[in-house]
Formats: sequence, structure tokens, C-alpha cells
Amino acid sequence: MILVTGGAGFIGSNFVLDWVTNHDEPVMVLDCLSYAANLDNLYAVSGEGRFDGQVQFCRIDLRHADAVQATVLSAKPRAIVHFAAESHVDRSIDAPADFIQTNVIGTFNLLQAARELHARFRSEQLAIADRFRFLHVSTDEVYGSLDSEDEAFTEDTAYAPNSPYSASKAASDHLVRAWHHTYALPTLTTNCSNNYGPYQFPEKLIPLMITHAIEGKDLPIYGDGKNIRDWLYVKDHCHAIRLVLEQGQIGEVYNIGGLAEKSNLEVVGSLCEILDRLHPRSDGISYTSQISFVRDRPGHDRRYAMDISKIKREFGWLPKEDFQSGLLKTVRWYLDNRQWVGQLQARRGFA
Repeated sequence: MILVTGGAGFIGSNFVLDWVTNHDEPVMVLDCLSYAANLDNLYAVSGEGRFDGQVQFCRIDLRHADAVQATVLSAKPRAIVHFAAESHVDRSIDAPADFIQTNVIGTFNLLQAARELHARFRSEQLAIADRFRFLHVSTDEVYGSLDSEDEAFTEDTAYAPNSPYSASKAASDHLVRAWHHTYALPTLTTNCSNNYGPYQFPEKLIPLMITHAIEGKDLPIYGDGKNIRDWLYVKDHCHAIRLVLEQGQIGEVYNIGGLAEKSNLEVVGSLCEILDRLHPRSDGISYTSQISFVRDRPGHDRRYAMDISKIKREFGWLPKEDFQSGLLKTVRWYLDNRQWVGQLQARRGFA
């Protein structure tokens, strides 16, 4: 089996759904079910809530070292795919300790458990020792901020994190690297750009704007709205992770991006255009009338861009969705699943 941490979160749940579509191999999902996680995301593969088939679920907090080790050693996965992380920059500014505990200490605990498991495989001379992989999913934010004329981030770009979130992810990346070089743990690391798509918690830009728009609320954009991100459709990301897990070179890092650099204002404008067609306001006015500009986030990085030539060269991977096609699918999903959003908001007290 493979073990997936954070498998009830946004990217993790999409990966589990993608995995069972393309593989017969069982999956064990580890998740502490924090505010942004939702087991309903896995309903399609849970047997109406009963995880007794290809997908198993274990509620566990990676900050609890003994529980993590016991679970990993008992499950004996041939691979660990590590998504679990606190990931919202605004929350990291308000409560940085949570990000250190989950992203740094949690990753350390998981690495230690993986190290012990791999050592047991090797001591028992099991063939699985050569197949074992620890795939760590990280972010482009560890590389810092780019100016408009700067070249895109490569896997060799020096780390320069600027927020508590990106600093905590950078720390976890360094731990993974160190456990490979010191303990010969067979690791892989991926650094991805901004993901969007189904099942994303409605505090991130795209689902927040969709939800606010159809509820008649302001569409708040930080600063001048010209901060640029590279946007990656989540299903493309999941495909890339499967390729890295199956074909990646041990100890290597792979950048994964969507080849879709857009300013926040461009993203919200495109959303409004799609909503104007699919779910027009009753008064006939464009949703762009709801756009407002708010005080900028402290330390707000100006631009991210990803050079994905390595993963393209080694695996032939490119995103299948361009930004417009992926955004259209995303908007349609949220319009068709307003009950999912409403239930999540009610359970989490989020609006």
C-alpha cells in the first residue's frame, strides 16, 4: 500500500481520488481532520463513509510522534506521500506556532517513522526496501519573490522564504534533504505553484471569490491586485506527483507549475466573466462591480513563476489544462456543489 498524509485536504483528497482511478494499490489516508480537511471529499471511494475497501482512513495528528511511528510501522507502506501541512499564509501571520508544529515538527516525526520503517525493511533484506519512497510535497513559496523581469524558479534557486508559512515549508524541505543525505532515506521532493480546482477550502483566492460573488459580498483583493502567481490545476498536479513517485530519481527535487502566470486582478476578472455567463446576477450587472481593494498583506511576495523544464524533460509532463479551461471546470464544480461549501462553512463556522 501507499500512505498519504493530509489525504482529506484539498490536494491530498484529489490525489487519492486520482490514485484509485489509475491504480489498484490500496491507500491508507492519515489526517487529523483540521478545519480545512473534509472526509466528504473522499465520499466517492469510502463506501458511503465506510473506509473498508481500497482506501483506509486513520485519524492521526503528525505532531504526536509515538502515534505516527506506531501507525507507519504497523501499516508498512511501500511509499509515503506527504501532503499534510498548514498552508494559508494569512493564518501563518496570525498564528505562526501552528505552522512550526505541523509543518516542521510533524514532518520530522514522519521522517523518523519512515527512517525506522526503511531500516527494518533493509535489515530484513526485503525487496520492498529498494522500492520504498518518501515523497514530500512542498511549494514554490520557499524560493521567495521575483521581480517582473526575473527568470522563473528552478530546482537550484536559492531558498528565500518571506512568510511564516513559506519558512516552515522551507524548513521541512531541508529536513527531507538531510534525512536523505544523512540516513540514506529514499526521498523525493516536489515544489508546486498555486493549485486550484475541486474541494479547495473557501479561504483561498479562487473558491473565496466564487463563494463571495454568488453570495453578493465584496470581492476583496490585496493591494493593487498586481501580485502574480503561476496557477496549476490540481488534477494536473496529481498526475505529476504520480509520475515523480513512479519515475523520480532518489534525492531529487522537481518543480511543478501550470505555465499560467496571472495577477490576482486577472484571476478575479476571469472568474467574474465566467460567472456572468454561467450564473448571472439578477440585476444584470457584472460581478466585477463587487471587486474591492483592501490593505495589502504584510510581506506580500510580488511574483512567483516556475521553470518546469526538468519534469518535462525527464517524464514528458506538461499541464493538460490551460488556465481558462481549468478555471471554467473549477467554477462549474463550485456552482454544482454549493451544498458542499455550505456544509463546510457551517461545520467550521467560516463565512
